[in-house]
Amino acid sequence: MTPTEILWKDTLRISRQAVFPLQAISLWIKIPCTLFVAVLIPVYWIRYGAENFLWFSDMALFGTVAGLWLGSSLLVSMMTVGVLLFDLVWSVAFFLSLIRGAAAEGLVGYMFDPRISLSIRALSLFHLALPALQLWTLGKLGYAHRAWKYQAVLGWTLLMVTYAVSDPQENINWVFGVADISQKWLPPLLYLVALMVIYPVVVCYPTHRLLKKFFAPTRRPLNRFPGVDMWRGQ
Repeated sequence: MTPTEILWKDTLRISRQAVFPLQAISLWIKIPCTLFVAVLIPVYWIRYGAENFLWFSDMALFGTVAGLWLGSSLLVSMMTVGVLLFDLVWSVAFFLSLIRGAAAEGLVGYMFDPRISLSIRALSLFHLALPALQLWTLGKLGYAHRAWKYQAVLGWTLLMVTYAVSDPQENINWVFGVADISQKWLPPLLYLVALMVIYPVVVCYPTHRLLKKFFAPTRRPLNRFPGVDMWRGQ
């Protein structure tokens, strides 16, 4: 192979990697994650009902897997900004419960509820793995700095939909109270508005600042194609 052919081959390889960063995510990551979601959806649907998928962490799981396949830094960044804090708190609560002794109460109480099949409870361990997967992916694709703004809007939408269609007894996304405590101190709609203010201010923006500090910005492609940059987070 001549030097010119070698140079041309290397140029094409670098260009493809820059334009299509999804090639940096191995199938050995994408396929197992997809299979896990394919199992989780019907199991959760039967056990908990479709409303359960309104939880922020469930939506983030689906969005992250979609982001892996699309090679979308924007999508993965949004999901990370939106739930990293929640999943870290869940993980700490879970390990503290293990250390202190299992109790079927509190944030992770359902993980120790013998009335729920162990195999079903095991599926919820994705809360432990999802932060690591998201951070690893951002290390590959870079962090999209505008993701927190889009996630704030998505979060507002999700909170409103959850309030409108979910069962108050389930208290999905805590739209009817804090954890197991039903809120009585504010009118229901005012409490919802308060959540919509807290979510971007306390959850999304601080996480954005942290990710912006530790991760490189999204890699920009060498060639620009209409529509590609939007999905990939450029």
